[in-house]
Amino acid sequence: MTLDRLAREKLVRALAESVIEHADELTSLDQAIGDGDHGLNMKRGFEAVLATLPGLADKSLPEMLKAIGMTLVMKVGGASGPLVGTFFVELGKALPEQPIRADLVTAMEKAIDAVKARGRSEAGQKTLLDVLVPVQLVLAGGGDAKAIAAEAAQAADRTTPMLAIRGRASFLGERSIGHMDPGSRSASLLIGAAVKVLEFEASS
Repeated sequence: MTLDRLAREKLVRALAESVIEHADELTSLDQAIGDGDHGLNMKRGFEAVLATLPGLADKSLPEMLKAIGMTLVMKVGGASGPLVGTFFVELGKALPEQPIRADLVTAMEKAIDAVKARGRSEAGQKTLLDVLVPVQLVLAGGGDAKAIAAEAAQAADRTTPMLAIRGRASFLGERSIGHMDPGSRSASLLIGAAVKVLEFEASS
């Protein structure tokens, strides 16, 4: 998978726009079971990321991902900034400049482990891990871009009947059931945007 400068800029724009365009939806989801600021916080973070283009795309892929992560950690409030930011930073640390699928599989696993440690959480607790973990399994299993995007969307949907055990929503107890986790939804949007740009196939 070769990502030239143009592809890196396209990737950053796609990631940012996927969140910014769905900010109201993310806010609405968070109003049901959180502080109601997830959409606004994520929008602010990715607007800050966009503001660093085109310079951001001049960096190598690993350095670009780390820079995105650090911007999100600094600009996104609540729990989401540190978690999503950590994911990008660790992904950048683990990836070579021109990754193949096996590199992506390994890097995503390391990034997920870092998110688990940072949030002291596991999959099944109604967090963004409920999207990241199953998506990584589809990636590792050879799924193409379409399969990965579909799993990301379905995994976010699967958080709706879950009981929240971590995060702000956990304070609601049983009332958290019946609402999609906003962090999972934003993770699914980012993954969907990324694979659409990367368009890697099962053989890559």
